[in-house]
Amino acid sequence: MGKLIIPENYRSCLSSYETQEAIGMIKILMQKKLCMALKLKRVTAPLFVDPSSGLNDDLNGVERPVSFDIPDAHMEAQVVHSLAKWKRMALYNYDFPVGKGLLCDMNAIRRDEELDNLHSAYVDQWDWEKVITEEDRNFDYLKTTVNRIVESICNTLDEVKYQYEHLHTELCREVSFITSQELEDMYPDLTPKERENAYAREKKTIFIMQIGDLLKSGERHDGRAPDYDDWQLNGDLLFWHEPLQCALEVSSMGIRVDAKSLDEQLTKAGCDERRKLPFHQLLLSNRLPLTIGGGIGQSRICMLLLQKAHVGEVQASVWDKETLQQCESAGIEIL
Repeated sequence: MGKLIIPENYRSCLSSYETQEAIGMIKILMQKKLCMALKLKRVTAPLFVDPSSGLNDDLNGVERPVSFDIPDAHMEAQVVHSLAKWKRMALYNYDFPVGKGLLCDMNAIRRDEELDNLHSAYVDQWDWEKVITEEDRNFDYLKTTVNRIVESICNTLDEVKYQYEHLHTELCREVSFITSQELEDMYPDLTPKERENAYAREKKTIFIMQIGDLLKSGERHDGRAPDYDDWQLNGDLLFWHEPLQCALEVSSMGIRVDAKSLDEQLTKAGCDERRKLPFHQLLLSNRLPLTIGGGIGQSRICMLLLQKAHVGEVQASVWDKETLQQCESAGIEIL
């Protein structure tokens, strides 16, 4: 188990009933606002995939997917870690035009997650992907997209606060953009997470760009699989979360690899064997559309907007007995 944080004198702004009602409201509003802001259409997505397709997300490359056999199909299937690659294939298969994209509910199991206030073995995201042009593969397009997502989140908060007048969440609409190298230069003696907290404490809403490659220190800010984000055109969106006094990451996103950046990143990551997989062969031969995409944590957004201290207050998952006992003693209502 990770380190459990119990905020002093914590009490939820909403009752259990109001919390459930508000979660439903947030999920409906966010989906509608994201579709309008990014020109997305909702599509149906898989819970599991064939591992031989190369479509599962490898995250940091060490997490074990949940696998199970399907006897009647004579195969083993993997529960998705995310839909990063599947979405791009779907845009290709469904023939989405430039400027249009898809949005889907993604549910996953991450068995190796270190459980704490922000992390659960159960993951729920709005996963989205959009077709772009070669000219769109730049920082300005990335920043514009991030700003639209932040506006969707803040506008959702305004409507939730109108419904629950005793909810006093405040978010900053102005995003401070910074690269992971600039962040390391600014705080060379801090760990990556400590840098995020220090910068978010000051700026409130931040987007850390260029994650995945080595920094000047020889370390990475965070791990990224080599075959979906372009490490030069991606980033994480974080908000300052008052109850836990920390930066709360709500989205990992980016402009996706083209053939050139995929080729370079597979070699850097020591993953050249993936070149033989169907998804990667399509990409390397320039047959897949150029895209931008990401995942937005549904439970994280609910935590943020409703000022919750533990992800277990907004999603049903499993926790060790010590966590449950400590939360109960502190008045943190775990679902």
